[in-house]
Amino acid sequence: MKRAFLFPGQGAQYVGMAKDLYDNSVEAKEMIKTADEVLSINLSHILFNGDEELLKQTEYTQPAIFLHSVVLASLIRTIDASAAAGHSLGEYSALVAANAIQFSDALKLVRARGLAMQKAGTDNPGTMAAIIGLSSEKVEKACKEASVEGIVQCANFNSPGQVVISGSVPGVRKAMEISKANGAKLAKELVVSGAFHSPLMESAKEVLQNELNVTNFYDAKFPVYANVIAMPVTNKDEIKSLLYQQVTSPVRWEETIVNMINDGIEEFVEIGPGKVLQGLVKRINPNVASFGIDKYTDLEKYL
Repeated sequence: MKRAFLFPGQGAQYVGMAKDLYDNSVEAKEMIKTADEVLSINLSHILFNGDEELLKQTEYTQPAIFLHSVVLASLIRTIDASAAAGHSLGEYSALVAANAIQFSDALKLVRARGLAMQKAGTDNPGTMAAIIGLSSEKVEKACKEASVEGIVQCANFNSPGQVVISGSVPGVRKAMEISKANGAKLAKELVVSGAFHSPLMESAKEVLQNELNVTNFYDAKFPVYANVIAMPVTNKDEIKSLLYQQVTSPVRWEETIVNMINDGIEEFVEIGPGKVLQGLVKRINPNVASFGIDKYTDLEKYL
């Protein structure tokens, strides 16, 4: 059976994540301690005991989810992947699983990305909204029409009838209004710290470029389907270029999963906090198998 590992992105975090891994695995404990040392922050305390508001801050959320996901993936012994993909931030976890970036280097990249995106959100305030029950084409058209009010574009093509838009507050709200007028079942503004995957993240993109340039990348041991193109990538230079583009480009998740299935993937394993990606897979194709590994009890049979 051809299997793919999937890695979640921002929004999947919860207080107490990875504590059971730390308590039950020497290897997990060492990796989490290493993260604290590499980042010079008490990330383990934020994961295990931090209040929810602190964990929601992008500069902490991104390394927290990344760490949880990568620790889980590193402990899996008895199942292999033929491919991987990650939703936005999750792409970094996928690349570590595919040996395209070393753990400590990826940690630094993710931390820099989170800080840069949080700063961009402060310097260029914006918002995001979920549009439910409208085709991708209609949402794209709504964004185009609304752009007279301000920057707005599709940020995440998550599943059929679920698209997230991102941009300036006037632009996003106008696109929500147009989407509802065109038959959307729901247009809901999200509580976020920035307009992710939109041109308002351009300054974060430039900061990340400097970090990418000083990071060692390697050809991936199995294909990682990149958010920007929804296609498999193994070449180290292409991986680096696509991570740079990803900051302001839409996450083509629905297309990614469809392409993976068309390429022969029969089972998806979500590795990391939450069950968001399993839900999206079911909406994209209810006939394909999927399950998740989040806690130590989920992991035990695969050690």
